[in-house]
Amino acid sequence: MKFDDVLCPFCGCLCDDITVTAEGGRVTGVDNTCLLGTSKFLGDNRLKNPIMRTDDGWKDVTYDEAIASTLDALLEADRPLLYGWSGTHGEAQCIGVHMAELLGAVIDNTSSVCHGPSILAIQEVGHPGCTLGQVKNRADVIIYWGCNPTEAHPRHMSRYTTYADGYFLDNAFRDRTVIVVDVRRTETAELADVFVEIKPGGDYAVLSALRAMVRGRDEMIPDSIAGVSKEQLRHIVEICKNAKFCAVFFGVGLTMTRGKYKNVRNAIELVDELSRHTKATITPMRGHFNVYGSNEVNTWMSGYPYAIDFCRGIAFYNPGETTAVDILARKECDAALIVASDPAAHLPSKCIRHLANIPVVQIDPYPNMTTAFCNLQIPVAVSGIDAEGTAYRMDGVPIRLRKVLETEYPTDTMLLGRIYEAMMEVRGR
Repeated sequence: MKFDDVLCPFCGCLCDDITVTAEGGRVTGVDNTCLLGTSKFLGDNRLKNPIMRTDDGWKDVTYDEAIASTLDALLEADRPLLYGWSGTHGEAQCIGVHMAELLGAVIDNTSSVCHGPSILAIQEVGHPGCTLGQVKNRADVIIYWGCNPTEAHPRHMSRYTTYADGYFLDNAFRDRTVIVVDVRRTETAELADVFVEIKPGGDYAVLSALRAMVRGRDEMIPDSIAGVSKEQLRHIVEICKNAKFCAVFFGVGLTMTRGKYKNVRNAIELVDELSRHTKATITPMRGHFNVYGSNEVNTWMSGYPYAIDFCRGIAFYNPGETTAVDILARKECDAALIVASDPAAHLPSKCIRHLANIPVVQIDPYPNMTTAFCNLQIPVAVSGIDAEGTAYRMDGVPIRLRKVLETEYPTDTMLLGRIYEAMMEVRGR
């Protein structure tokens, strides 16, 4: 069977023009995807059934046995951690928040190690954002700061910016000016009209200089800022002020370097300054296809976007204290449920060493680096392939994921729902 207009469940672009061919219970072909999306649709290294670690190695178990083992691990823990959630659909994320509240657990998603600082900055000064459709149709100046979409979001430039046809642009490709700001010359920088190479950790200083120049305070700026000449900064300011619509996109090169959320706050305030002269917006380049959705779901259910601690019986939020990295580094956590993520590939080694010493249950269709030390892994259907649900694009637009395969795997919603119902029975709820 052939399915048109399928969403790609890989990155925050959520490309919705994919054509998928399925036969014999597996995807046999895809069109319009990038290499990253193709690898996800065609991936066939899925676990066949739940596996549990024993003294003699791994053994196959049933889903009932896996659920019972998960219950034991979480209910016996004094301070469980529920982590991940960015690679699953919103309906499953809702159940996760309910589980965390029932257990008095900490629930955190992967944004705490990527765009968590972006959220902190937005909480302080707001978010002058827009949809990707507005950028595609109106923006004639694009700035990529601390990100490399050519490798991380391969279709971002062709669908929404550099190579996308714009409704209000006569010749979108020629009418657009692309500026890339980074610490090294990336593949995206090779495609840019202007490349600004700054010294590592110099983002805040450069952003501050640009803000001063937009305000007409050029005399305050020295001849060089973080390796960038005053003349080049003045050139960028003129491009932005003369734009009809300027769209800024930033990545973890801005959020995970020195300055962190203060960098993002400075970037937002630069956009605010530019908005006195033209239309300007700013958007974070979100990684996992539904990491934005995890922040949204957590916020409208608990009031907070990530790093939520329910040990007091109410939601408590204090990044730097209640994030997964902090909980694990202090060795507070005594059991962990990992859903739709791979912390072993991303968290600091100190955190991984602690995870290896406590009961860890992983819910994920594929074996990954976390499989190396988890006690139990439960395979599920893949959101957007053999499970449907809701995901939020990087600009905050919710889109429905379609199902193109029929398999016997339970969805995340089904599996977590069974675990949550069993928890309520045990707790007498």
